[in-house]
Amino acid sequence: GIIPMRVDLEPLSIMIDDADIAEWMNQGLPADQTSYENAAILIYCLRWPLMVDPQGQGIRWIKNLFIDKLITLRYNSKGYLDRVEAAVRRGDTLLLECIEENIDSILEPIINRNLIRKGKIVKFGDKEIDYHPNFRLIMQTRLANPHFRPEIQAQTTLINFSTSRDGLEAQLLAEIVAVERPDLEKSKFEVTKQKNEYKINLKKLEDSLLACLATAEGNFIQNVELVVTLERTVNTALEMEQKKMEAEKFSRQIDRTRELYRPTATRACIIYFIMNDLSKIHLMYQFSLKAFRSVFLKAIDNAEQNEDLHIRIDNLIDAITFSSYSYIVRGLFEEHKLIFTVQLLLQILREKGEIDMVELDLFLRNPQEAHAGCPVEFLNDKAWGSIKALSLLPIFHGLDREIEIASKRWKKYVENEAPELEKPPGEWKSKSTMRQLCILRAVRPDRMLYALKLFVAEKLGKKYIESRAPDFARTYEESSKSIPIFFILSPGVDPLKEVETLGKKLGYTLQAGKFYNISLGQGQEIVAENALEISAKEGHWIVLQNIHLVRHWLPILERKLERILEIAQENFRIFMSAEPSADSSAHVIPPGILEHSIKITNESHTGMLANLHKALDNFDQEVLDSCSKDTQFKVILFALCYFHAVVSQRTKFGSIGWNRKYPFSSGDLQICIDVLRNYLEANVKIPWEDLRYIFGEIMYGGHITDDWDRRLCRSYLETYLNPTMFEGDLYLAPDFPLAPPLDYKAYHAYIDDKLPSESPKLYGLHPNAEIDFLSQTSEKLFRVLIEISPRDTNSNIHGQIGTMLRDEKIRNALEEFQTHMPEDFSIVELRARVDERNPYAVVALQEAERMNYLLREIRQSLKELDGGLKVCSTVSYDKNSSL
Repeated sequence: GIIPMRVDLEPLSIMIDDADIAEWMNQGLPADQTSYENAAILIYCLRWPLMVDPQGQGIRWIKNLFIDKLITLRYNSKGYLDRVEAAVRRGDTLLLECIEENIDSILEPIINRNLIRKGKIVKFGDKEIDYHPNFRLIMQTRLANPHFRPEIQAQTTLINFSTSRDGLEAQLLAEIVAVERPDLEKSKFEVTKQKNEYKINLKKLEDSLLACLATAEGNFIQNVELVVTLERTVNTALEMEQKKMEAEKFSRQIDRTRELYRPTATRACIIYFIMNDLSKIHLMYQFSLKAFRSVFLKAIDNAEQNEDLHIRIDNLIDAITFSSYSYIVRGLFEEHKLIFTVQLLLQILREKGEIDMVELDLFLRNPQEAHAGCPVEFLNDKAWGSIKALSLLPIFHGLDREIEIASKRWKKYVENEAPELEKPPGEWKSKSTMRQLCILRAVRPDRMLYALKLFVAEKLGKKYIESRAPDFARTYEESSKSIPIFFILSPGVDPLKEVETLGKKLGYTLQAGKFYNISLGQGQEIVAENALEISAKEGHWIVLQNIHLVRHWLPILERKLERILEIAQENFRIFMSAEPSADSSAHVIPPGILEHSIKITNESHTGMLANLHKALDNFDQEVLDSCSKDTQFKVILFALCYFHAVVSQRTKFGSIGWNRKYPFSSGDLQICIDVLRNYLEANVKIPWEDLRYIFGEIMYGGHITDDWDRRLCRSYLETYLNPTMFEGDLYLAPDFPLAPPLDYKAYHAYIDDKLPSESPKLYGLHPNAEIDFLSQTSEKLFRVLIEISPRDTNSNIHGQIGTMLRDEKIRNALEEFQTHMPEDFSIVELRARVDERNPYAVVALQEAERMNYLLREIRQSLKELDGGLKVCSTVSYDKNSSL
């Protein structure tokens, strides 16, 4: 017979009902499908649950779910094993927080439930302890992408409680409505709570009704008490159902108004998930949801007010986007800032529906098609291959023929010094910006960095491509006793000076006993711990330098900070610094420290505009007015700032810039200005030779070890520092005259107004000098963009365009490898064919045996990988890396 089955049956509906979900939501479970499924799995799983919970949302729900029945312990905290033992004996529900990838082997018998002696005893270390049947274990890790051993994965139920897109969007929407329309959000909260209570009560009534029927004896109709009870229960249920329907109707009315604010929550959600993916680029880029929420709420407060709701929402979106951008970008290395900005733009356009997924895939991957040869002399074979690949698609049909027919016009476009400022010839000039970028990337990949900046400026605004460093005093205002400032160090940069300067203004100095500066290394851990305790208690400042040097102490520091930051005096501030690791395997900074800190990179900025501003930022109006020879001092100071920007940025041109890399720093410039002031005050005439010698041979020249580089440095100084600079005829670069004496703000305005667009000419180099640098940087940028792009942007360009799942691609690759695997050598047959066992024959046989062993290993690996894809076997960590 046919077994009847509901069409829309979901496995989840068999395990839980609306009443369960309502109760969990009242306990703080996020309102999205993934969270409901996670909760059901955690409640009903047979193996101990292991929660991947980087944002802490799952653990908050767990604590509300069990309330007083829960024992909470932090993994690896002092004495935690004794408390685990006690929980096992008493039969408690134990929550073990912050589990690490390598779990202590002493816990494995408990995790595995390896019971002995008729299931009453468990091995714990070197002793046997009583195992209470009511004992329950829940484990949680804050690691966003943990790699547990296969045995741990097999013995636990791994549950991913990471924030989902829908769940986070709902939370952010609630927060923004709570600020903008608190009355609305209060009503929404109360109605939701009522709805949940009605669902719970209806379930209770249903259960009680069934219980009455199940326990009733004799004739139901003659049982007056039962009939009255049933009638009362049914009436109550109908009343509850009516109230529930009214509450749902009112809830829908509220939601219609709340939905007007959804675009703001959607934008914030996009930014958060892009921010979260930055850790794929570098492990220093770790941010918490709590920190992001803080930025989100501050942006709402700072957004421009307007009575028109639609304008207000646009203002909120702009404020949230730029505040989040500023918060994130100041903690990124220069090479990654444009990557983040472009990814932000692409995801925003994608959300708005302004970008075609096929075009996006073409833009990111720049596919190439095999061809006989390039028919035009102004394109190389690689560029023509990209053009042929584009021409295969309907949206670019005829592009290759157009280039051949109108070769003169296309040659002019391709050979233009800045083709990103022009539109492609012919009909292609009217195409969308994205299609024009696809063409530009095919023919001039070296100009993509500039093209992308123009694209960002066009869509988001110029402020998103201005890379001037934020004022440290402003960053300090965003910190608090519980929000540290973390400096990611770069060669030749010392952030301590900024901290000391600000501390001096605010009264936190070594002399006043309110400033502690500890450079960490062997034996300094106790000193740092004592200083932390005193600083937190008294409200002082403390700087912990080079924390990467004390790897073993960092988990202790993380735990201490968690405790201290909550109880510290309001004026307490902690500043930390560490060098970034070269690769992920060498990364030592705990996520807990990075996630909750304001991160700042003090790396030299890219481009003349940013570097000239940065050089000038080392001074203020007080410094400009500090010399009696005002005109001479200001003019030479500006020229030295330009000189500093030039020598710092020449490194990006590789061997064309300098023969070797040199750690020029802002300290070199500041000392030069001090020397300049002293020499001007002490001499009637400017001692040009002395100044150029001190600057070129001692201050900057002290770093230079190559004779040709030293000669180059002298040439720059002879060009920028000479008597003609006061006659108004000196040009620091083509179309950029030396600035006259101005005040501090006017100098910054002069730079913004007069400095030409970025070009090698600003450094005294030929325009072609940056082609290699730009091409390599561009390729790296797109490679990283592909890595951090959502999986569903991966399209198959050749053949039918569409989305191909990652697992399908891997499975196809596995099948191809298995098809081409050769057979093993027959060692017996080979030995029979050997007439004489000379050394060559012996080596050949040995190598054949080794090849057979290698082939067997490869086959086994392919089998494991295939099994892992089919979820029929456990994949080890190294095999998982292969996937």
